[in-house]
Amino acid sequence: MSIHVVKVPDIGEGVAEVELVAWHVRAGDFVAADQVVADVMTDKATVEVPSPVAGLVLAVGGQPGDKLAVGSTLLEIDVAGATASRETRPAAPAPSGASSASATPAGPVTQPPATPAPEPGATRPAASPSVRRHARELGIELARVAGTGPDGRILHDDLVGHAAHAATAPPATSRYAKRSGEQAVPIIGLRRQIAERLQDAARRIPHFTYVEEIDVSELEAFRARLNAERGATRGSLTVLPFLMRAIVLAVADFPQMNARFDDEKGVVTRFAAVHIGIATSTGDGLVVPVVRHAEARDPWACAAEVARLAEAARTRKALREELSGSTITITSLGALGGIVTTPIINAPEVAIVGVNRIVERPVVRAGSIVPRKVMNLSSSFDHRVVDGHDAAAFVQALRGYLECPAMLFVD
Repeated sequence: MSIHVVKVPDIGEGVAEVELVAWHVRAGDFVAADQVVADVMTDKATVEVPSPVAGLVLAVGGQPGDKLAVGSTLLEIDVAGATASRETRPAAPAPSGASSASATPAGPVTQPPATPAPEPGATRPAASPSVRRHARELGIELARVAGTGPDGRILHDDLVGHAAHAATAPPATSRYAKRSGEQAVPIIGLRRQIAERLQDAARRIPHFTYVEEIDVSELEAFRARLNAERGATRGSLTVLPFLMRAIVLAVADFPQMNARFDDEKGVVTRFAAVHIGIATSTGDGLVVPVVRHAEARDPWACAAEVARLAEAARTRKALREELSGSTITITSLGALGGIVTTPIINAPEVAIVGVNRIVERPVVRAGSIVPRKVMNLSSSFDHRVVDGHDAAAFVQALRGYLECPAMLFVD
């Protein structure tokens, strides 16, 4: 037997430990060289760990959610086992994100003991032949009946009580039927990272939120015309690229918004480049891919980059550098945006702009009631470094650009 120890890789960037997110193998599996065996997460991204050798997995260490030191043992592989016959040494496939039953606790790596096969009839409910016959007559499945006899033996009275309860209980398909049971969901991986970051941001940053109503009727008409005339060749535009352009222009006059605050050093760093984070919902949770140098992109280039990054994030192919380095963030729930939100700042940034849904409603203009399309911006700021007056003026600048979209393209 030749044992190869696969260790937790050095991800770089000073990372000393990683979180084990999921196993893709378990003890007894055969793996090929370069086959992904586990997913681990740093503070920036999920990283797939491949096996450097082919062989038989002898043991795995750690459970999803465990923190593992770089260089510690991840799993052990019998390299000689690569030549063994799969027919004589079968291995059950392990689903992505194997449960804790398929992984051993962190620490010394051990091989899980074999689970003995259940004895024939071991799960058969205890009942006499007459009770079984009675159950068949009543159409009752014995496995659903709680026995009150010795050692849980089912009695005739148990059948009668079960039948009476079934007759008075609402149908299983009723929306008023009682439900029971509970599910413990471990907070690991990206979900844990999101929880820790948002908790830290909410605790350390004195947020204040400023909400303003924007009349986007002209913007929507302009956007519809651009999509009709150029959508087929340049792509369809949403409101987002126009808001990105408005932010680029507004931070030129309000540089304190395009900044990051190091509260430990007491230093605010303002940036000339505008790297806009786009809060994106994925199957794993919320991530913030970054559109770099938004100031150098037109609306179509912004839209294309947002689409590319969103797809990379949702398919877990986004690079670590694509998920960090933002200087200001936009968050939007799209059609679910509601009327008002109170977004949490993407620390260490100092401002986040929240987009609410567009609604059409009657508005009084020049003494007449006319239909207009309106949208609220709900924006939060770090009150330690951003004054309320400046935050309001910044949002009013955004409003001016969005309500008169031609100004977005005037030098």
